[in-house]
Amino acid sequence: MNIRPLGTTDLRVSEFCLGTMTFGEQNTEAEAHAQLDLAVAHGVNFIDVAEMYPVPPRAETQGRTESYVGSWLARQARDRVVLATKVTGPARGYDWIRGGPRISPEHLREALEGSLRRLRTDYVDLYQIHWPDRYVPMFGESSYDASRERETIPIRTQLETLAGFVREGKVRHIGLSNETPWGLGEFMRLASEHGLPRIATIQNAYHLLNRTFETGLAEVCHHLEVPLLAYSPLAFGALTGKYLADPQAAGRLNLFPGFGRRYAKPNVMPAVREYLRIAREAGLDPARMAIAFVATRRFVGATIIGATSLDQLRTNLGAAGMTLPEDVLAEIEQVHLRYPNPAP
Repeated sequence: MNIRPLGTTDLRVSEFCLGTMTFGEQNTEAEAHAQLDLAVAHGVNFIDVAEMYPVPPRAETQGRTESYVGSWLARQARDRVVLATKVTGPARGYDWIRGGPRISPEHLREALEGSLRRLRTDYVDLYQIHWPDRYVPMFGESSYDASRERETIPIRTQLETLAGFVREGKVRHIGLSNETPWGLGEFMRLASEHGLPRIATIQNAYHLLNRTFETGLAEVCHHLEVPLLAYSPLAFGALTGKYLADPQAAGRLNLFPGFGRRYAKPNVMPAVREYLRIAREAGLDPARMAIAFVATRRFVGATIIGATSLDQLRTNLGAAGMTLPEDVLAEIEQVHLRYPNPAP
């Protein structure tokens, strides 16, 4: 497992980060601990959680993922684990979280203290805003609609509150998630102008079926030296091919159809069929090919992998250190041109 610097921070992280959003819904606490142990045994030192997990979010389970990771973390050497968590923004509602989550000073304080308590630690290495406080197009929405703008917490206020957490030693670095080029630019501009902590990372979806990051954010992140933490490299499992083999296969697309609507669009499965063909003809496991594609992009700081079984996790971890042949990359580009971003 390659270990690399994370952007301009002092953190050194594994090329794969273990995502945990199944812990507490599809995985028991014992299963969660087994996944964490397996990932660490393969060289993973980077764990990503969120206060709203597990997914799909429910009032009855909110925070359970952090608690499961916290009970595991309690028996680890804390300084050997790079731990990231996220504060919930208002984009998806979730009124059971603080009566409707915001990125205000009061909400940030309550969210961070709750996460630290559940994680059984006195600091997190990376604290991320899960969704912007302001309106942005989300999950399957293809365009910006100015009429949906809403009153929002000023970005400077958000940064000043996060800066206080850094001064207190409760947060080492701050990041964004599901953010846009304008948003990232504003956070960085205001941080520079007012002597506030710079944004260390951006966590957005990136996979063979959704390469929209390349359109604007890749350039912005290159110039601002902000690496991508790429989530959903297997597109909710679609890129494994299991739903082509059996449309009713067990998995999140069938278990939680409302949560994976963006993968039900017309060109998704035709594109998946072509990517599977490329993998088959090259003698590659399709999941490993998809993950390796993401992990080897120059703008990716770490690829967030997840699983519901140890066998799935072993398959995904097997993509560590892989490089794809040039002819495979060329074929991937041809499919991308034919089916550009069918699941944005």
